[in-house]
Amino acid sequence: MTMKSNRPYLLSAFYEWIVDCDCTPYIAVDAHHSGVEVPQEFVTDGQIVLNIAPRAVSNFELNHQFVAFTTRFGGIPIDIMVPVTAVMGIYAHENGQGMVFELEEDPENDPPPIKGPTVVPSSKTKKKSSKSKEKPSLRVVK
Repeated sequence: MTMKSNRPYLLSAFYEWIVDCDCTPYIAVDAHHSGVEVPQEFVTDGQIVLNIAPRAVSNFELNHQFVAFTTRFGGIPIDIMVPVTAVMGIYAHENGQGMVFELEEDPENDPPPIKGPTVVPSSKTKKKSSKSKEKPSLRVVK
């Protein structure tokens, strides 16, 4: 069974935690990831750091697919759209506490899922006799 990415859940939880602690949540974003809409003049080394504090943004939306909001750059309101897969980390500006996420491919460009490892009985599980008390064991074969 393939599980969904935990990134949107963790991103939402860390955002709520940082705001509840009266700190300023910042996200680090891969600005070259597909679907990212940020002002390119503020991108450095392919990344941009965005203040997503409630007092700094309007029309804020954080869901399982994207983070979207309106903010000001140089006094000009700009709509920001960041796919959750482009978020590299979230942290509190005041103390740096937060989380860095592992590199995750864009789901649109992901290869088809590979079936999980095949589980086969080990040699210990072969029947010795019907009265055998030995418990079966499994090993993972990749």
